[in-house]
Amino acid sequence: MNSSPQMIGLTASLPATDAMTVPQWYAVQTRGRHEKKVANKLQEKGIQTFLPMMREIHRWSDRNKVVEIPMFPCYTFVHAVANSGDRLRILQTDGVVRLVGSGTELVPIETKQIDDIRMLMGSGLSMVIYPFLRVGQKIRVRGGSLDGLEGIMESRPRESTLVISVAAIQRSIAINLDGYQIEAI
Repeated sequence: MNSSPQMIGLTASLPATDAMTVPQWYAVQTRGRHEKKVANKLQEKGIQTFLPMMREIHRWSDRNKVVEIPMFPCYTFVHAVANSGDRLRILQTDGVVRLVGSGTELVPIETKQIDDIRMLMGSGLSMVIYPFLRVGQKIRVRGGSLDGLEGIMESRPRESTLVISVAAIQRSIAINLDGYQIEAI
């Protein structure tokens, strides 16, 4: 399926003391097919959300239809303070399963990752959901509309792919890098 992006967004890690007082981006796991409802309910509560969406062509025997789907199924992102009342308001929202973290500690999402995803979304390039990678060469795109974009390089025969991974939710997206200059980080 050929997918094109529609919207996106993540934040840099701060020292533990700052994380308790400075808003950061966090991943919120939702019930299946509840991403839009959760994002809307959180916004109604005054919590900043970010729900990256993609357009896909779904084919049926009698027609084709372009539908919008979440880029990261069962996840949306919130910009909140970890120890504030925001945390409780988020968790009490219908459709929310949990805030992503380990134990009682939430895992903030790096701002650079959100910015990179937003850049990709605004580029209009075709992208696909990609398996999460833990290993591989980190690279940066040099020049063109994706200048400064960072991710993991994966080579395939006659094709180079840039993978941007959101480690907190173990999800990735990928784009074809043919025609772009890249450098190792």
